[in-house]
Amino acid sequence: MIYFDNAATGGRKPYAVQRAVRAATEGCCGNPGRSGHALALALAQDVLRTRRLLARFFNAPDPERVIFTQNCTHALNLAIHGLSAQKRGTSPEIHVVSTVAEHNSVLRPLFALERQGKISLTLVQAERGVVSPWDIAAAVRENTVAAVFTLASNVTGMTIDPAAVRALLPDDVLTICDGAQACGHIPVDLRGAGIDALAVAGHKGMCGIQGSGALLLSERFSPPPLLYGGTGSESANPDMPLFYPDRLEAGTISCPAAASLAEGVLHLLPRQEKIAAHLKKLTGILVNGLKEIEGIAVYSRPNPCGIAAFACDNLQSEFFAQRLSDEYDVAVRGGLHCAPKMHEALGTKEGLVRASLSEYSTRAEAELFLRAVREISASVR
Repeated sequence: MIYFDNAATGGRKPYAVQRAVRAATEGCCGNPGRSGHALALALAQDVLRTRRLLARFFNAPDPERVIFTQNCTHALNLAIHGLSAQKRGTSPEIHVVSTVAEHNSVLRPLFALERQGKISLTLVQAERGVVSPWDIAAAVRENTVAAVFTLASNVTGMTIDPAAVRALLPDDVLTICDGAQACGHIPVDLRGAGIDALAVAGHKGMCGIQGSGALLLSERFSPPPLLYGGTGSESANPDMPLFYPDRLEAGTISCPAAASLAEGVLHLLPRQEKIAAHLKKLTGILVNGLKEIEGIAVYSRPNPCGIAAFACDNLQSEFFAQRLSDEYDVAVRGGLHCAPKMHEALGTKEGLVRASLSEYSTRAEAELFLRAVREISASVR
């Protein structure tokens, strides 16, 4: 199979990640932070090591403000629901700015808070598929508490520069970034870009396994708990502890997930720039090749996130993706990609076919993919 569905989940993991996950599940498993025996203490050190590696990788200020989550959606919900406790200006109502480029992991919690009357919301439009930092800043009001935006579109690979957004915002407006498609692919500097909350998907560009994720917080943003439960600390306290990470980590941490993230970071540290160049080159081959095929409209530019999205004039995206799978053994995704507002902005309400690459994708696979697209497109003309 040619696996070009890495934006959904990374299809192949580095050997060191596989080995770390096996080691975390073989033999005797302990629960870090819940017991004082040697195994639990050793696992607690492993978990702390992962926090430190993630803080280093993203230039976060404090490893204790690296919160482990089930996935990026969990991380985004922690941050977004935490906004309802923020205040700015004299208005009793709080306002949040976001964009049409967002995944439902951002849109749905924001819409929920809006329906509940906890926030008012402005969605910034995309011009020709691109969201401008200036348009985000222009949407800020006197009572705006945060700008919530993706660092890379999961539909097209379009990026938003968080440092450019931060430079245009008032100092007391928080920035919350969805890093699902960006983290691991492009450098993300939490302190350098002034990011207050970064949501990370472990199982995509970060090379970890499914069930791994993280929320990294600046010292300016301290959201309240979304989940309540055991932490292994302050067990007599009827409320969640006030200190991080325990305040936001109710329940048992997945040690295999944490181990996979640690090895994912170690894999990426010396290779990230090279991987990004490889993906930009391969997406360039796909984008330029797709533009030459009659009946195909392309919605991506060459990008280091590995995404190339297109539509066929005479075949709906889901059916096109199914034919690629059934007839050519090529895995891609068709449809709306959980980002309906972006498709409205692009004028692609019927969806797009998305090919998404990884460091393991090859030029030979890209050429076979283009041949398959060419043949399918010709068959429906």
